[in-house]
Amino acid sequence: MSIFIDACIFIAYVNEKDRLHAQASGLIDDIMDNKHGAVFTSNAVFDEAVTFLLYKTGDFRNAARVRDIILGNKEKDMQQFMKLLFVDKEVMDNGWNIFVKYADKKLSFTDCTIIELMNSKDIEYLASFDGGFDGIVARIGD
Repeated sequence: MSIFIDACIFIAYVNEKDRLHAQASGLIDDIMDNKHGAVFTSNAVFDEAVTFLLYKTGDFRNAARVRDIILGNKEKDMQQFMKLLFVDKEVMDNGWNIFVKYADKKLSFTDCTIIELMNSKDIEYLASFDGGFDGIVARIGD
């Protein structure tokens, strides 16, 4: 089993004012307890999450918490528990094709690179609150 974590999960997890904070916390706890197998996210999701949190909350500490969750932090004795995948030219090209194919769903380009990474790495589930993925990949997070 394997799972890819979308930015919205990280955002809700670190932002206690987010209406989905409790759901995200439960999901991240389950993922960290290895209930969903191998864990992945991408550099594009990292960028989206930390940028959004800094902009939305105005508190750099929220962005830093996401950084620590994704990359780990030896100074805080936090182990990295997920593999960070990178959006390269091939992923971008294939992501563009997905972006065009699902234009009616109005997925972000980052969302389309997530779909491509999940397909190319045989990742089974997506942890996301974004219903736009429904019918394309198996989603956990309602």
